[in-house]
Amino acid sequence: MLEVNHLSVGYPGRRVLEDVSLAVRPGRVLALLGPNGCGKSTLLRTLPGLLPPLGGEILLDGKPLGDYSPRQAAQKIAYLPQSRAVPSITARRMVLHGRFPYLSYPRRYRREDYEAVDRALAAAGALDLADRPLPELSGGQRQKVYLALALAQETETILMDEPTTYLDVRHQLETLALLRRLAGEGRGAAVVLHDLCLALTAADDVAVLGEGRLLALGGPKEIFQSGILARVMGVRLDRVAGPEGWRYFCELRSED
Repeated sequence: MLEVNHLSVGYPGRRVLEDVSLAVRPGRVLALLGPNGCGKSTLLRTLPGLLPPLGGEILLDGKPLGDYSPRQAAQKIAYLPQSRAVPSITARRMVLHGRFPYLSYPRRYRREDYEAVDRALAAAGALDLADRPLPELSGGQRQKVYLALALAQETETILMDEPTTYLDVRHQLETLALLRRLAGEGRGAAVVLHDLCLALTAADDVAVLGEGRLLALGGPKEIFQSGILARVMGVRLDRVAGPEGWRYFCELRSED
């Protein structure tokens, strides 16, 4: 489990969030929601140690994150950034980078590494792209490859920053279904999303960030009923009962 207590995050001379306490628990999906610039991505980058915390503690399986080497941490936490460079290599070669935490130097890929990569590509819906150069792929196709890269690490915890970026609606839904499958396998996931309706449908836990702090933490039903998310985002948020549970929708809030 990945847990933070009274965490402050940001950059030298500028704190973005203060006193954040939450956990990415096995078998659960945590959605990080809030307006642009509120610190969602900064928090997500701090959780695996890519940014140093400005205060508080990060615990991984009950031990301080700093007690792990970068390689050990990468065997437990995978991080999918909002964007990354596009090297002139094939999709399969890119996804093989996800196996680096398990290889000594010089890196020699094993049969199990290639098998893990193909599993990840298939899970991300990108197996048919395996032999194509990344620069030739569309934004949505590259996003599926980067998702496979994170999956290839085969970690207990996965952190995703806007994984549905560039994806059409079908692949957005498939990505969220994949998150649910990961949770069903006992893995923990934290995801930054801007689509409130998809987030409330897919998540087990919701953290609402804004005003430099964690404003609310709870289940989707609790967060919806509190009204905090609608207030922070400046929208009208409502829901209707569907055959498989609540379906949420939002619209601009009328000005008084």
